[in-house]
Amino acid sequence: CLQKDLVRRLPQETRLLTMASEETKPKKQRDEECIINGLPGELIERIFFKLPVSTLLRCTGVCEQWHKIIRDPQFVTSHLQDAPQCAFLFFPQESVSGEPHPADAILIDEAWSPSTYAVPVIGPDDFLCGSCNGLVVLYTKSSTLKVANFATGECLHLEKPVKNLRGDHFLFYNFGFHPLTKEYKITHFLADPIVGRPCSHNNSRFSVIQVYTLGDEKWRDIKTPEALSLNCVKNSGAVNIDGTMYWLTEDMVASWQHAVMAFDLNEESFAQIQLPATVHEDCAGGGPRRYWMREINRKVCIATAQACPSLPRRLVGMLQIWELENKTEHRWSRKYNIQYSPDYILGPNLVHGDKIIVPCRDGNLYSYELLGENFNTKLCKMAKLLDFSPYKPDNMQSYICVKSLVRSDAYKKAGITRRPKQRECWELKKWEA
Repeated sequence: CLQKDLVRRLPQETRLLTMASEETKPKKQRDEECIINGLPGELIERIFFKLPVSTLLRCTGVCEQWHKIIRDPQFVTSHLQDAPQCAFLFFPQESVSGEPHPADAILIDEAWSPSTYAVPVIGPDDFLCGSCNGLVVLYTKSSTLKVANFATGECLHLEKPVKNLRGDHFLFYNFGFHPLTKEYKITHFLADPIVGRPCSHNNSRFSVIQVYTLGDEKWRDIKTPEALSLNCVKNSGAVNIDGTMYWLTEDMVASWQHAVMAFDLNEESFAQIQLPATVHEDCAGGGPRRYWMREINRKVCIATAQACPSLPRRLVGMLQIWELENKTEHRWSRKYNIQYSPDYILGPNLVHGDKIIVPCRDGNLYSYELLGENFNTKLCKMAKLLDFSPYKPDNMQSYICVKSLVRSDAYKKAGITRRPKQRECWELKKWEA
């Protein structure tokens, strides 16, 4: 019984109360005698704060009082702040030996236990653009983006800023939330048009970021201070942290030949952050250096390593991870210096808690504890998480996320949203730990 499960979470003295039999009584009488409903509203909220989203969704159907508490925006925000974090791993659609394998995703909780059920909002040919506060943005092959809550199953379809844009890519979209304005924004790096060919775009540079605020009626164009590298975005990714989006761009004068661009989602203004002045000690037989934007413990981080000249998807030497300590002063600190095996896939990897998640070429996903002094770190206590074959390890995307009650339905009234066409459900793969 759901009520009995909730009563067990009450303090010892409260649990001395007994609950009469529920099955043989009419609904009105059960509501009147319900122990939980007899408690002060603040105590009921305290109990609900400790419950997972799946249980709270069941609770909304028990009575009007519970529904009102759980759906209150202030409760949703407070529950979100204390929600446990999990790793969200996404694998796009693959075709292996002519056999299609649909897009799929898996959650790994704080206890490092993989989920045993598929994420219901992922379509067979969707691509992941971003994750924020339990919402995900998915790039579809149609003219829409999909905004969905993977815990509640709610989703809405949103018109893309440009229909049938040749060369458009899911990695050119991003998703963030500003903690002060409470607004969710989707961004799109729009490739510059080719002069004399208005329908074609140059996929190496962009001068406009298109922004959509959930609930608005249209996308807006924000000009960048100068033409920026779109290849850097595609190769290194972007992160959204505390209302600001960060990505890499070219800066040939700097020691790393890159700089970090920051875009404030509230003011919609740009700033450039210089990378450390430290010169990398590259291996003599190593190839070009690669860079990735990562989020670790709510901090902006840069991961960098050399690629093997003959096998550019393999690493040579050390994997360095730098953390941005102060963006105003452009101050960075080296967080990890990891000796990396060439059998592991070249980024993007995910640091979750005190462990790093690493995909390997044998089709397995492993976790390692990060142990060491200062920034010199060793990979210890390997644990196999799952076998993700036949999906390609190079294409795995990873985010830190939470399960939340944030509703996408609240934004469906905007004229830019569209109802999805009905289609048969695609049975997603059930992952095995």
